[in-house]
Amino acid sequence: PHRTELYEDPPSGCWPIVYSPDYNITFMGLEKLHPFDAGKWGKVINFLKEEKLIADDLIVQAREATDEDLLVVHTRRYLNKLKWSFVVATITEIPPVAFLPNFVVQRKVLKPLRTQTGGTIMAGKLAVDKGWAINVGGGFHHCSSDKGGGFCAYADITLAIKFLFERVQGVSRATIIDLDAHQGNGHERDFMDDPRVYIMDAYNRYIYPGDGFAKRAIKRRVELEWGTEDSEYLQKVHTHVEGALNEFKPDIVVYNAGTDILDGDPLGGLAISPQGIVKRDEVVFRAARSRRIPILMVTSGGYQKRTARIIADSILNLHSLGLLDKERAACGVGSSSVDQMIRDSAKDFSNLS
Repeated sequence: PHRTELYEDPPSGCWPIVYSPDYNITFMGLEKLHPFDAGKWGKVINFLKEEKLIADDLIVQAREATDEDLLVVHTRRYLNKLKWSFVVATITEIPPVAFLPNFVVQRKVLKPLRTQTGGTIMAGKLAVDKGWAINVGGGFHHCSSDKGGGFCAYADITLAIKFLFERVQGVSRATIIDLDAHQGNGHERDFMDDPRVYIMDAYNRYIYPGDGFAKRAIKRRVELEWGTEDSEYLQKVHTHVEGALNEFKPDIVVYNAGTDILDGDPLGGLAISPQGIVKRDEVVFRAARSRRIPILMVTSGGYQKRTARIIADSILNLHSLGLLDKERAACGVGSSSVDQMIRDSAKDFSNLS
């Protein structure tokens, strides 16, 4: 398989947190016509910077996936369809996009989504190398090889897994834990008859996409009722995540951590509190990390203004619990970080003795 830039090694000391300012969709206020907070990814990063968890030079810069990368999963016919603005308008559910020239659509809508897709592919390799990785975007779980929908134009979850299977030694089994409020019919269709991929999906059974065919690919189906609350939800997530990882031992967990389960989400129809979301992510990370299975998290759906703060709080919580360990202090090693590395190794040494 061809070499891809997406798998070039980032500077060794980076946090395996992937982001680019290009993730954010901003043009002439059109993004306000979708319930989506089209700048949520940048807001997550800003909160993490305010809390001094990260700095610009400590995170991995996502690169845009090229056509060549996308063709690892997508059909040429599907990628050609995206050259029609009305097709993109239908997929992203932003109707006025249909009336824009396609070069504008490519630059303002599809490039951000391609960059997030590149970020997910990069994060797959980082997760295997470092034990965990978070793409602050991605999670386009309604897109399959030949069909987009539900704001998802590229099948980043399928791509990340296929890249790992094809290009990384020792990765031949994957588990997808999809906890977005919606059924993840895109990756389900892509991996329908693939015994290497185990899918657990917990979703509101009454909402989009209701894809009965895709449901056949789900090994653990957790169908939730309208208005499901924290205690029932967390108990089900805990039981089924543990069950899934006991039943099938993967080389990578791809965790689709949608925040559209949040109480009040106009599309999700569930009633989980911000604390419930933070706890959910903790349950999934504990399950994977305790078994030493690399975990890749993508942020997926989440349509309210307070979503970005919750994602940031969840990452801060995972860090405070020691579930996001980090071996090195900085990407560009300055003197202070060298001192820090010496202190860290001295501390490790005293722990050993």
